[in-house]
Amino acid sequence: MEFKEGLTFDDVLLVPKYSDITSRSQTDLSTKLSRNISINIPFVSANMDTVTESLMAVTMARAGGIGIIHRFLSIQEQANEVLKVKRSGSVMIENPYSISSDKSIQDAINYADDKEISGLLVVDSNSKLIGIVTDRDLLFADPNNPIRDIMTKDVVTAKLGVTIEEAKEILHKHRIEKLPITDDSGIIKGLITSKDITNNANYPNASKDKKGRPLVGAAVGVKGDFLERSESLLEAGADVLVVDIAHGHSENALSTVRNIKKAFPDCELIAGNVATAQGAEDLIKAGVDAVKVGVGSGSICITRVITGSG
Repeated sequence: MEFKEGLTFDDVLLVPKYSDITSRSQTDLSTKLSRNISINIPFVSANMDTVTESLMAVTMARAGGIGIIHRFLSIQEQANEVLKVKRSGSVMIENPYSISSDKSIQDAINYADDKEISGLLVVDSNSKLIGIVTDRDLLFADPNNPIRDIMTKDVVTAKLGVTIEEAKEILHKHRIEKLPITDDSGIIKGLITSKDITNNANYPNASKDKKGRPLVGAAVGVKGDFLERSESLLEAGADVLVVDIAHGHSENALSTVRNIKKAFPDCELIAGNVATAQGAEDLIKAGVDAVKVGVGSGSICITRVITGSG
């Protein structure tokens, strides 16, 4: 029997060689995540329920990578996790959360707590901006009173097309932290906050979509509600979907890929896990934009240990 040489990480040494890089800032670690998505560092956080929800995904995006929200949530809960990421670092938040002036202060408290935000825009019956409330306004207020009793009425706003520098000047001039963006009729079109501007400056290497929002992915399964889940995740803003099962070279995985691509042909789709060339080829033929490789390669995965497969 012929034995082939095998190496472990302990057997390998990287020999230092000449470098023409004069500064670490010149180093480019950017890479392709999938066919149409690039990230600035080659790191992706796993779609495990003990690893990636919105907090991890935000952190990964700020560092230049991407997080994949796990699927062990209800469809709405998972979509909300995606929304949290998308709203965490965009220069202008599209469709900011608002509430009717007729609602009670308790309604505002509940809504703000549910969305994990510090303020709400207040609108009238015609959806026009008429005020703003923050957590400081809600603190110690009678929860039974209407929001209009405590909201700030003279709201400083800006029009669509305002630049970041112009927004910073307005925020500083009026000593405010939130700048609603409205059209000529007073309809809300977005929201710029001082926190988002600061985050944008503090994380220059962040991975972002075409609108300047953090990149985020989300996982789906191969049975049951995967099409409905995919639709909700894409509507929430997920940049990539990941079909992820223990054995990605299976008819369940391949048919799921075909069905998702048929329903959402423009969505970016990753699938796996596979450990063979044939598995990768079959997933590519099914329509994926990237293949998730490695069975049992993680430190806590027992597939190879228990089954000897991978």
